[in-house]
Amino acid sequence: MELNHENMKKIRQLIVFTALLIVCLWQYSIVFDAFRFVFGVLFPFILGGAIAFVVNVPMHFIEEKLFNDARKGRSKAARKLARPVSFILTLMLVIGVIMVVAFVVIPQLTGTFVRLGASIQAFIPKVQEWANNFFHDNKEIMSYVNQLEFKWDKIFEVIMNWFTSGAGSILESGVAAAKNIVSGFATFFIAFVFACYILLQKEKLKVQAKKVLYAFVRKGRAEAAEEVFSLTYRTFSSFLAGQCLEAVILGTMFVIAMSIFKMPYALLIGILIAFTALIPIFGAFIGCAIGAFLIFMVDPIKAFWFIIMFLVLQQIEGNLIYPHVVGGAVRLPSIWVLAAVSIGGSLMGVVGMLVFIPIVSVLYALFREIVYLKLKQNHITEEDIS
Repeated sequence: MELNHENMKKIRQLIVFTALLIVCLWQYSIVFDAFRFVFGVLFPFILGGAIAFVVNVPMHFIEEKLFNDARKGRSKAARKLARPVSFILTLMLVIGVIMVVAFVVIPQLTGTFVRLGASIQAFIPKVQEWANNFFHDNKEIMSYVNQLEFKWDKIFEVIMNWFTSGAGSILESGVAAAKNIVSGFATFFIAFVFACYILLQKEKLKVQAKKVLYAFVRKGRAEAAEEVFSLTYRTFSSFLAGQCLEAVILGTMFVIAMSIFKMPYALLIGILIAFTALIPIFGAFIGCAIGAFLIFMVDPIKAFWFIIMFLVLQQIEGNLIYPHVVGGAVRLPSIWVLAAVSIGGSLMGVVGMLVFIPIVSVLYALFREIVYLKLKQNHITEEDIS
């Protein structure tokens, strides 16, 4: 290899990278502490970016549907007011949802939990009688079954013990609790202000980011990176909006159907299924299992019919609603959706299940474009392969 200026530059870069890698592996604890410190400093801005990304989905929808004509018109004032008015309407929508949850859903759920406690108390003697008929000769099982009881005061005592002991690092003292609360509010306030700035100035920030990208990256690579960012944003926003809307529709269907057939815990189970439906593939079945158990404690026959109703509504949702609501946001074959859910769940839990599907979708789309480009460069058509 010729030791010219370009090759010497590459060698120096390789030496510096190798030295940094050795230092990081040797003093990995210091490196992790440094990353933890930097993440703590940047966390309000990361949280603000996440809030802005989520809020931008309904805000963009409102702006496109209500103010699209105003932005294309000649009125300069209308174009300037479109963004802040859309932002205010989105905040009003979010606050309205919070108010509905606080003043409508929570009181009904409180009453539902009270009835659930009464159902559990009535169900325990049935379990003890059933166990006595089948396990009366087994003293260990009967001793355990006879000790079953349900008391709200003990449940609250366990919860308070967890907060005072299990979460002692959080609530160690009144001063520490107050400090954490103030710190949490300060973090959220900074994140909220940063999110507002992003939402109100997103075109300006986009132009600034493109200037930085094209200033430090070669034009061809910058254009490729811009295309990847655009594809990632479209995929994530479409998947987020579609998945949330689909979960709301599915939960509403269960509340209406269970209310029509007079099944117990209609609102509680509907909300539970709506939340668990956010988890792709497995989520709705988790909600079904919990809902069936709750109904079984009241009426086993209705629990059976609830499972039948779940299978019917799941087929309607999977074959009719989901393709139209979520549409081509994911564009992944079923096997890759299952793989993304499994890998994401094993690495990051429920959040990983939600995040990995659009990530794998983006990677799949990029890899598919690369494959077709390589086939075109090699003058190979689909007829040649098949």
